[in-house]
Amino acid sequence: MTYKEARVYLDEMSKYGSVLGLDTIRGLLRELGNPQDDLKFIHITGTNGKGSVLAYTSTILSEAGYRIGRYVSPTVVSYLERIQVDGEWIPETEFAELTEVVKHAIARLKAAGEPAPTVFETETAIAFLYFRKKNCDLAVIEAGLGGALDATNIIQNTVCAVFSSISLDHLGVIGDTLEEIAENKAGILKPGCTAVSARQKDSAEQILRRRAGKYGCRYVQAEPERAEIMREDYRGIRFSYKEFGEVRTNMAGRNQIENAVTALETIRALRGLGYEIGNDAVKRGIERTAWPGRFSCIGENPVFILDGAHNEDAALKLRESVEAYFSGRRLIGIMGVFKDKEYEKIARIMGPILSVVYPVALPDRERGLPPERLAEALKPHCPCVRAPEERTEQEAAVVQAVQGALAEAGEKDVILAFGSLSYLHQIKEAYDEAGQCPAGKEG
Repeated sequence: MTYKEARVYLDEMSKYGSVLGLDTIRGLLRELGNPQDDLKFIHITGTNGKGSVLAYTSTILSEAGYRIGRYVSPTVVSYLERIQVDGEWIPETEFAELTEVVKHAIARLKAAGEPAPTVFETETAIAFLYFRKKNCDLAVIEAGLGGALDATNIIQNTVCAVFSSISLDHLGVIGDTLEEIAENKAGILKPGCTAVSARQKDSAEQILRRRAGKYGCRYVQAEPERAEIMREDYRGIRFSYKEFGEVRTNMAGRNQIENAVTALETIRALRGLGYEIGNDAVKRGIERTAWPGRFSCIGENPVFILDGAHNEDAALKLRESVEAYFSGRRLIGIMGVFKDKEYEKIARIMGPILSVVYPVALPDRERGLPPERLAEALKPHCPCVRAPEERTEQEAAVVQAVQGALAEAGEKDVILAFGSLSYLHQIKEAYDEAGQCPAGKEG
């Protein structure tokens, strides 16, 4: 099987959607020799920020000399980005080889009358096989949806269960209230592991603490209020936290302090378990962490920011960051979201600070909100909404939006592309094609 054939196989499988539950992934992994049982895990869930927490944590551990697997979704730059070891994407050849192994296992399951796995379950199995093959010391993995019934929750050897900020998202799928969502996400806790959490709303925190106590888990709370900020702008943040001293992250945004200190508390927990992680490794890891699509500056003059703010809480944090970093500057927006998100709330939060906004469709037409409907949601809040013509192809509409935004932006203006992570790679490609000034670095 070639890489192209592997992708075709998985793309065909993706048409059948996703199903929450662990029975199917359990059967598939049993057929593959349960590779997850030979690994140790840091399991991360949450609504916003879990990808950033994962990136900080895994990069620090790699800098400390451990071999670290990383499993994330969705990705921005490349499909292969979702499975990594020490920051290196899985090679196409190895991805193809392991996909073929999993394909044969699925064929055997089907022949025995067992249900076929979903594409996410299949990708999760490929990741576990790859991490075992590479003899990873730890695998830092992100729950795909919720926690309790997510395919990643098949693991048992959880060293740390980490919770980024929990808020309302995926309503009706993993819960209808914050408390139900927190209960679902608390399902990643395993007896005896260490629970590490970002600051949570009181009701969510109570649920996490109660579940941690039930399983005999030590509960660690991040304390972002104890972070001392020395310098902050859209290029990054310098701060100190507890015994780590001064560190610098090149990731900006008002939520990044919370994400970074949650990762640092995870490192403190691992130190307490005997992992040797020096402060030098921490400083290098924080500074070298990169996570595309999280308040990422891809250009200057005008400043061009990408951010995957796709729910109400993320939009509030994005607006706070924009108002802090770009006070008094004209803002031009590009927005694309899934129709199952609270897009009207996002429009109400972001629309008033934008002079112009370009609503665009997403690559996934099934889940994507049509730009015409998004435009209607934005019009009451933004003075100028430029929706593409109805027959415009999705990729062409994204290119037109980027070109239009660049054409009407002055050097001191700011362009902000936000919403779903799934289209931000198209924004970056269109920007690169336009040959604009790349993002500079802080001196």
